[in-house]
Amino acid sequence: MFTKILIANRGEIACRVIKTARKMGIATVAVYSDADRDAVHVEMADEAVHIGPSPAAQSYLLPEKIIAACKETGAQAVHPGYGFLSERAAFCEALEAEGIVFIGPKPKAIKAMGDKIESKKFANAAKVSTVPGWLGVIENADHAEKIAGEIGYPVMIKASAGGGGKGMRIAWSQSEVRDGFDRARSEAKSSFGDDRVFIEKFVVDPRHIEIQVLADAHGTALYLGERECSIQRRNQKVAEEAPSPFLDAKTRKAMGEQAVALAKAVDYQSAGTVEFIVDAEKNFYFLEMNTRLQVEHPVTELITRIDLVEQMIRVAAGEKLDIKQSDVKLNGWAVESRLYAEDPYRNFLPSIGRLTRYRPPEEGTFGDVVIRNDTGVTEGSEISMFYDPMVAKLCTWAPTRIEAIDAMSEALDSFIVDGIEHNIPFLAALMQHPRWREGRISTGFIAEEYPDGFAPIVPDDDEKAVLAAIATAVELLRRDRLDRLGGRLAPHSGALKRDWVVKIGEDYLKAAILEGMISIPMEIDLSIDGGKALTVTSDWRPGDLIWRGHVGARKVTAQIRPLPNGLRIAWKGMSVTARAMLPRTAELERLMPEKVAPDTSKMLLCPMPGLVVSIAVAEGQEVKVGETLAVVEAMKMENVLRADRDLVVSKLNAKPGDSLAVDAVIMEFA
Repeated sequence: MFTKILIANRGEIACRVIKTARKMGIATVAVYSDADRDAVHVEMADEAVHIGPSPAAQSYLLPEKIIAACKETGAQAVHPGYGFLSERAAFCEALEAEGIVFIGPKPKAIKAMGDKIESKKFANAAKVSTVPGWLGVIENADHAEKIAGEIGYPVMIKASAGGGGKGMRIAWSQSEVRDGFDRARSEAKSSFGDDRVFIEKFVVDPRHIEIQVLADAHGTALYLGERECSIQRRNQKVAEEAPSPFLDAKTRKAMGEQAVALAKAVDYQSAGTVEFIVDAEKNFYFLEMNTRLQVEHPVTELITRIDLVEQMIRVAAGEKLDIKQSDVKLNGWAVESRLYAEDPYRNFLPSIGRLTRYRPPEEGTFGDVVIRNDTGVTEGSEISMFYDPMVAKLCTWAPTRIEAIDAMSEALDSFIVDGIEHNIPFLAALMQHPRWREGRISTGFIAEEYPDGFAPIVPDDDEKAVLAAIATAVELLRRDRLDRLGGRLAPHSGALKRDWVVKIGEDYLKAAILEGMISIPMEIDLSIDGGKALTVTSDWRPGDLIWRGHVGARKVTAQIRPLPNGLRIAWKGMSVTARAMLPRTAELERLMPEKVAPDTSKMLLCPMPGLVVSIAVAEGQEVKVGETLAVVEAMKMENVLRADRDLVVSKLNAKPGDSLAVDAVIMEFA
């Protein structure tokens, strides 16, 4: 067994590998760029080596830097994580030439399966069912249009060396092929150093289901069940679960055996994933094989109790798997939510900055529920524009699917993140969505359910009553605390006031205190808008960011953020401003004038912090609706900004190469 390994990666996956290596008694070496100098994985590892500037192309993507770090520290093996160099056969060969072990498959398997074009050809030769498509070299956009027309729309344009949703575009018509081809090639080159793309038929309403395989160098290969990965946005997974609520035992077995046969055909040795698309009739088609550890591997670990990183290390060290296919049992249900640094209310645009607060829910086993959070950040960490926007992977396990989803819902409500925008509101809303809870999903779920983007959820009457009850309880304690401060001229509360008005958003609700007294823990009975009495209990204290308690029969976990003259309550994907007031204050508050937002209709604002890739127009130019104005890159994704109406460009305020903050003015219109 190795005594020291190097992790050629960063962030949460580097931390994940370090944890298992530490458990196995193996010393670890971290590598880091300028942007990651103070990163968590650097602190966790036994040693750390600086490998270059912040851009991945100048640090994490340079094999020679990794090899030099191995030699400097005496690391015997390299775990590549996912992304970066994890599927580069040339990197694997370079390590072998230096006598350093690659913790992953052999170059033969990486070459056969890691390249999406070659993997399709190999699968066809092996008589594996594949999606119709063009696997040859695509010369230019004209060639792409011709191929797409022959295959039939819609088509998927995909980077050959791609992954993580990068370099992927769906084209529904000829007009979309050329731009999709150019964008996919550009993203592929910047993210993977390889601009080759291929085109295949896009299966409408498919499920994305993948099989985890594990194989050693001694002829043993097995599958560890499946993962349902259909909740995607821009072809990037958002939430996953294991097992799939769609598959039956027969289909699961057929997919698993096919995945194992493919792995054996390329002499696969490590953990790997065979991805399939599955239609409504449970017909499945080979999509690709990822010759590395998947981002979503924790859900498989939770239902099988098999540490995949440990198995990868043992296989790379030449050990034989001590697991047989008959030993693999799928126990319970696991759900994973990917926490991204992106703003769900601005079409999920990337967000960067410092984590002024980062307090995930407590990890561990709580009754029948397991909570796990894989992350590479801590409070004070900087979310950089140079890398993927994923901040953490929150996972829950429970005996049943609904129990796992409910546990995830509560865990998300307990996950505190400040300083950046993030997608927790969307994830929390997803956990309540009827279609998701019923398992009626496809890769088009987000586009179908949120066609105009994700908007703040409007609470119904029952939910408003819960929110109003929380706001009232918080205000009672706040006023009581003020009354107890020494040196005040006179308490402004005095005896407990029974009548209140709570403003939730723009609605005013009457709240009447029926029974109880102000205390910690609190127990009061109140009525909202003349409704039935609700008993509110909680041990919340002023200053706590999480309000836990009961409102009536409902168990509630909500986040509390103080605002001037009120607070913000986040609960189950809802985020509302709330203010509990005495009736006279509410009467006067209604008379306050509303602040009018400035007019930005004649400006193109940068929707996220990012780098200007190109400006497609000139001053004085007339543009038509839908025409490209500029391209802004953030976190390895290129975002095309288009005209929403016919315009005339009057002034350009930015140029290619500029780094812009969110809402910076890129150009102005006459």
